[in-house]
Amino acid sequence: MTIKIGNAPCSWGVEFADDPRNPDWITVLDECKQAGYKGIELGPIGFMPENSEILSDALNERELEIIGGVIFKPFHDASAWDSVIDNAKRTCKALKAHGAKHLVLIDSISERRAPTAGRASEAVQMDSAEWLGFAERIRTIAKMGSEEYGLTVGIHAHAAGFMDFEPELERLLAEVDENILKICFDTGHHTYAGFDPVVFMKKHINRISYIHFKDIDPLVKASVISNRTGFYEACGQQIFCLLGKGEVDFPAVRQVLIDNDFDGWCTVEQDCDPTLDVSPMKDAKANRLYLETIGFQ
Repeated sequence: MTIKIGNAPCSWGVEFADDPRNPDWITVLDECKQAGYKGIELGPIGFMPENSEILSDALNERELEIIGGVIFKPFHDASAWDSVIDNAKRTCKALKAHGAKHLVLIDSISERRAPTAGRASEAVQMDSAEWLGFAERIRTIAKMGSEEYGLTVGIHAHAAGFMDFEPELERLLAEVDENILKICFDTGHHTYAGFDPVVFMKKHINRISYIHFKDIDPLVKASVISNRTGFYEACGQQIFCLLGKGEVDFPAVRQVLIDNDFDGWCTVEQDCDPTLDVSPMKDAKANRLYLETIGFQ
């Protein structure tokens, strides 16, 4: 069993490649290295150079490797398919070029679902036709990533999208072949949604291929759910706190991994608002040190 700890550009506030508030990609690599990590996610395609030689040289200089990449797009919106498929192809090509393994699929935020993040009983559901199209779009990208590019593809539940709550995730898992679609399990989003991440991990550990470590501040969560606060506003209120300071029982998470001989990457993601006076590298170091105190190396 080998558990490796990585980080991701979203911990530096990078959600979209063209956001003018983003730090320079070199800064992110430098600070990730300085914070003690050996791997980093690609971030939104276009944030880091798509010229593989340029990026490879920068990674090699810092002894970093690309762990995987995320397609954070509106799978729920049939009219956005051209954008989804373009993003997916570019991401797959970049991951393959750098020998990365993990392709993560996330349904991005929907205006129909944003007000009910954390409120499973109130969330609007797709009708049958919408769901069939939604599941087929995910299946198509999963099949492409796994069969054409040799990647391990994982579905990732995310607050305020149509793949958020446990019943939706389990429905999709039942309908899409596990040979092409695994789970990228996010401890924070599962908690945000109102479910127990440790219970879910025990039930589905054989299908979990990759993990995102994220913690949730319970007081901020209660406030944003009560006030129907939008996801990015919740990030600005620092709903995602330092690991070990929130609701997630990380020692129990670690024990599930150990008990099941989990072998692979666990990536820290502390989504933040880049306009706030925060130090992503300071937080990245603190998160790395916390994980070491509970037995992660």
